[in-house]
Amino acid sequence: MKSMNEIELSIVVPLFNEEESLRELKGWIDKVLSGRAYEIIFIDDGSRDGSWQVVQEIAQADPARVVGIRMAKNYGKSAGLHLGFGSAKGKVVVTMDADLQDSPEEIPELERKILEEGFDMVSGWKKKRHDPISKTIPTRLYNAATRWVSGIQLHDFNCGLKAYRLEVVKAIELQGEMHRYIPILAKSAGYDRIGEQVVQHQARKYGSSKFGMERFINGFLDLMTIGFMSRFSRKPMHFFGSLGVLMFLGSLIGFSYIAISKWISILEGNPTRNITEISAFYVSLIGMVIGAQFFLTGFLAEMTSRNDPRRHDYQVTERVIPK
Repeated sequence: MKSMNEIELSIVVPLFNEEESLRELKGWIDKVLSGRAYEIIFIDDGSRDGSWQVVQEIAQADPARVVGIRMAKNYGKSAGLHLGFGSAKGKVVVTMDADLQDSPEEIPELERKILEEGFDMVSGWKKKRHDPISKTIPTRLYNAATRWVSGIQLHDFNCGLKAYRLEVVKAIELQGEMHRYIPILAKSAGYDRIGEQVVQHQARKYGSSKFGMERFINGFLDLMTIGFMSRFSRKPMHFFGSLGVLMFLGSLIGFSYIAISKWISILEGNPTRNITEISAFYVSLIGMVIGAQFFLTGFLAEMTSRNDPRRHDYQVTERVIPK
């Protein structure tokens, strides 16, 4: 086996209460990658069963290949992946779930697409799923909404089986529940060569799913957040200022219409109503106030953005340096 400095492939496996499957998963990966220089990084997300003990035993049996990281409590999958990405050393980084629903047999082809076809990342697509309809229908709606917002034409954004160039995982920052939107984060960082591969979805062999229906609600909220951040994080005034100006101008047109209508009625000698009796007056007034608030919000967000110490942290993929 090659030394740790020559690792070709890093397998990042976040886990939570998966003690039954870990040994089998390790053996399966070893079988597929026999003869290769790789590492497996297990991140225990505060498991309450014997998962960490199993990880320790696996690491002791194969210390050259296995890295174990234990978090103090259940921070979530994004936190686990963030720690795994920080520890990864391989030229290609593959993520997969620990529940045996992701097949290690897919890893060589994912790696090939990165190295030979020039993709920055390749996302798995579980085209045929072994899930109940209560999960498949919301998943399809979620994926359709994400495609519409991001412009990235993937079928399965939340598939845990993905492959990346090492520089991609080092460039993105995961927090909250943003692991669902890694392709969007990668694209926002400038790594927009994103591919897809149909992968096999295994039926769950041990335990039960750790995700409930609340993930779909949180997912859509996170989608709104990342959709805004990917477009306007460095220029918030373009978003809030545009809304503010449009609402202010619309309200101004409303006021002008009320004033002109009243003036024409006076010139023609027709009876007129008090301006406070006209409902359009209040609609225009509220619109003008909200428009001013949007504009002020954009101004404050722009000032905050300009004082961010990371505002000039731009990702550079290549340099040409004269000799």
